[in-house]
Amino acid sequence: MISIGWDIGGAHVKAAVVNQTGEITRIFQQPCPLWKGLEYLRLAVKAIMQALPPSQYRHAITMTGELVDLFAGREDGVRQIINIMSEQLNNDGLLIFAGQYGLLNIANIDEKYYQDIASLNWLASAQFVAQKTGKGLFVDIGSTTTDILLLNDGKVLAKGYTDYQRLISRELVYTGIVRTAVMAVVQTVLEGDQNIGIMAEYFATMADVYRLTGELNEAHDQTETADGAAKTLDASARRLARMIGCDFYADELPRWQQFAVNIRAQHIQQIKIACEQRITSANLSQNSPLIGAGVGQFLVKELAQRLNHPYLNFSELCHFPLTQTEMSPADCAPAVSIAYLLYDYSYYAS
Repeated sequence: MISIGWDIGGAHVKAAVVNQTGEITRIFQQPCPLWKGLEYLRLAVKAIMQALPPSQYRHAITMTGELVDLFAGREDGVRQIINIMSEQLNNDGLLIFAGQYGLLNIANIDEKYYQDIASLNWLASAQFVAQKTGKGLFVDIGSTTTDILLLNDGKVLAKGYTDYQRLISRELVYTGIVRTAVMAVVQTVLEGDQNIGIMAEYFATMADVYRLTGELNEAHDQTETADGAAKTLDASARRLARMIGCDFYADELPRWQQFAVNIRAQHIQQIKIACEQRITSANLSQNSPLIGAGVGQFLVKELAQRLNHPYLNFSELCHFPLTQTEMSPADCAPAVSIAYLLYDYSYYAS
């Protein structure tokens, strides 16, 4: 039976397909602004399933989408997402990732498990990487958040478990390379020869920054821009210019590209500090790798160089024979990890 791992986020639905021999055959990232309504989740799941040929599929799910303000609280979000996924997949054997409890059949889930289901996609990825590498620092920089996890002896050494605890431990840094507002990353930026304050307005996102630095894979940016306008260099420069009360003129594009570089420098420094805190807390050996995942994996590679650690990409841990695809295993690490967890579960259960 073919395994599909699902990662239900607040802005995207990601899915990874693993066949009977353990090969990843398809990876999907479908936009899903879940805060706007459950219909967006239905449409995203339907679009993915329609792109797959008829076959016998087994499904496992992890999620972070329960956090969106559509729901009264996290438990309400977990319950409603599970109900929608069960409805859409029409699968009585649907499995849900519940952290320390592993994969649970949907028939056995009630409210006592909801806290162990909510926002645990990071643990699925970290467990998969720990089993494959043994030790290191796993860093997943996504469109919105960054997860930083210590690994040793094939185990995840997490200090925090809930989002609240992980924000305290700095294992969760709420910043990413696409959806994060620029005003949430920097308050002042070097512009020319002066340091200038940033307007506390939703004028631009980090997608604009990384578009101007030439590092953004456009396939990863499935979110509407801050002003609803185009995703071009000039449009991104115009949005960044607004952050310091300026207009954009085409002949000044290099000015705003350098401005983006200066914002990027602060962004990577913030993530670097959080990584250093985790490395120092465990006295991680210098030969231990930084394992990079997420659509911001290129930053993890740079961080490994700055911190003088080897770099290992998450995709190298997977059996992924395809090359001409928009999404890699590293881009959708939780979905891939859940798919492999389901693959192993199915193997041992058969």
